[in-house]
Amino acid sequence: MKETIYIFSDGRLKRKDNTLFFEKSDGQKKFIPIENIKEIFAFGEVDLNAKVLNLLSQKNIILHYFNYYDFYSGSFYPREHYNSGYMILNQASHYLDKEKRLNLAKKFILGAALNSLIVLKYYNRRGKKLNNQIKEIERLMEEVEKQNDINSAMAFEGQIKSTYYSCFNEIIENRDFIFGERTRRPPKNNINALISFSNSIVYTKVLSEIYQTHLDPRIGFLHASNFRRFSLNLDVAEIFKPIIGDRTIFACLNKKIITKKDFESALNGVVLNENGRKKFLTQFEEKEKQTIYYSKMKKKVSYRRLIRLELYKIEKHLMGEEEYIPFIMEW
Repeated sequence: MKETIYIFSDGRLKRKDNTLFFEKSDGQKKFIPIENIKEIFAFGEVDLNAKVLNLLSQKNIILHYFNYYDFYSGSFYPREHYNSGYMILNQASHYLDKEKRLNLAKKFILGAALNSLIVLKYYNRRGKKLNNQIKEIERLMEEVEKQNDINSAMAFEGQIKSTYYSCFNEIIENRDFIFGERTRRPPKNNINALISFSNSIVYTKVLSEIYQTHLDPRIGFLHASNFRRFSLNLDVAEIFKPIIGDRTIFACLNKKIITKKDFESALNGVVLNENGRKKFLTQFEEKEKQTIYYSKMKKKVSYRRLIRLELYKIEKHLMGEEEYIPFIMEW
């Protein structure tokens, strides 16, 4: 099975013949067998040249890079090897048709809301007092169904997320991680820093999976396809953020794997330090490899595999073969 490579150190990624090696700033070298690489996440100050990019293109390997402060900077997205004009036309026609686009956008909103509810009900059954927030999200979901345009539907989506995040203090119960309100770029406290980092990882994991399909990541439906480089991955990530990213956050904090020592102040805000990033990604990797029973296929699949299967469902919807129904956790 191919692996995800995480680079935390500063240094230079080099090509030697048909493989890669990473040379740290102190001169240490580590060879990276190219055939075993699924994707690369670079968090350090990593230099590379056109030879490396050419090899990554030949091997269909995406490189995601983040700046010093954890913020996603961009991805090297090699030329699409499954590129399909037929699929691009179908994506574009669904995007340009108001009713078809609204239909898909609502499915992403409601799928994300349902998975958020599944998470909240799980903790509610374990003694957390979340009944009021659960009822409020259910009410807001009914409002989403009534909306006739994407902007108004997204307004209720914002309220759903706000209600959902208001439950974090009850679930986490840690004075070092008081939620307050959602803040970004920069996050203003520890929990917001963790949420932002987690969301960035989910977005990029979904982007890596889109690369393995016929879909074009530039055409989304909930998130507008404007001058933003990618938008479909943002749509699909909404489905998985509560059940992969947020559950990883809860596990890290409730098991005290990540503590306030794993953060640092930067840019008038708070970010994870290198140790914190390593801890979170270790837990995230375990989560995405974890398998669950998928009733649609009547067998167990990993969370990472679920993302790819979700994309296949979207392809079928766009081709008119099967109506898209978002994945909802079955607990």
